[in-house]
Amino acid sequence: MQTFIEKYIEQGEQRGEQRGAARRGAAKMLLRLIERKFGPPSEPVRARITQADPDTLLDWSERILVAQSLDEVLH
Repeated sequence: MQTFIEKYIEQGEQRGEQRGAARRGAAKMLLRLIERKFGPPSEPVRARITQADPDTLLDWSERILVAQSLDEVLH
């Protein structure tokens, strides 16, 4: 039988895994949009996107709608 603390830790780990999966999904979607609009991103750009926090990914995802260049998306 799990103690209260063990159960609390397990729930925290599950939430962390869910957030990580959501962030990876957002990064994957942004990379697909970038490739479709501007062509395949370089490895440094790919790394920057996969390491970005969720708020930054959201900002970049909104910018891609009106950006004329990849530089406009990421800056």
